[in-house]
Formats: sequence, structure tokens, C-alpha cells
Amino acid sequence: MSHRFFVSVGKDRLMFSASHFITYAGGECERLHGHNYRVGVELEGPLGEGRYVVDFEALREVLWGLLAPWDHRVLLPTAHPLIRVADGDAEVEVVYGQRRWVFPRSDCTLLPLANTTAELLAQHLAEALLAQLDRRFGLRPRRLDVEVEESPGLSAHYQWQP
Repeated sequence: MSHRFFVSVGKDRLMFSASHFITYAGGECERLHGHNYRVGVELEGPLGEGRYVVDFEALREVLWGLLAPWDHRVLLPTAHPLIRVADGDAEVEVVYGQRRWVFPRSDCTLLPLANTTAELLAQHLAEALLAQLDRRFGLRPRRLDVEVEESPGLSAHYQWQP
């Protein structure tokens, strides 16, 4: 008989508010808008010395450290082929076609993503979490699932397995 252990931190414990816009196939760009995002994480791994996969509160602390720079910010993609993001000392200028936005630098989080979709936010968060788990706890999960919910009932998952 084989055994598998999972731990999860639910979406009710991990929330952040941010604004963004995405582009769609065909070149359409939606309006700048915001969400009260919720994040859920489930990871599978072996039991450690303490007979747990990872301490829940330590996992939540690591996650909040990754999410805090996103909270109450404008999330901007720096790897989009058609969106130009010019990062200055005091402000960030964003240009897409004929549209232009200028934001205070302190209100922005620049992400190395092609689009700030829930799917890519989940992947980026998962990759950052994997690095932190390894660095802080020496933990390399067998599986990691990250869910980013934009609004109730609308969420994306990214699942990682080695």
C-alpha cells in the first residue's frame, strides 16, 4: 500500500487586491480594472522529521511574502510583445497601441510575464514558491498546485511536478 501526504493553504487565508489588464487574441486590450484575488496552494511531499510535510503557518508566511508586493498594486507584464513598460524612478509609463497609462512607480509591480492572466500569475507564484521552499526548508515537493481566483467561481490553476 502506498501513502501520499498533501497540505493545503486555502483561499480564505491568502488574499490580495490588485489591478491589471490583459490582451486577448486578435489584439484587443481590456480596460484597467481590479480584483480581490484569492490564492490557494496544495503541495504533496514526504513527511519530515516532525512528521508533517511543511508547517502550515510557515507555508502561509512564505506565500504572503510572495504576494505582499502584489497587494494594492497595478500588475504590469514586462514580457508582453506589444506592451511597452518604461520603468522610471518616479513613474512607470505603459503603452499599448494608441493607449497610454502613467502610474506612480510605488503603485506598480512589474512581472516578467507575457500577460497578467490568472494562469500566468499562478505559474509565476508556483515557481517563486518552489524556490523559497527549497531555500528556506530544503523542501522539494512531489507536486504543487497553485490556484489564483480573480472572483468567486473564476480561477486558474498551475500544477507543477518534477
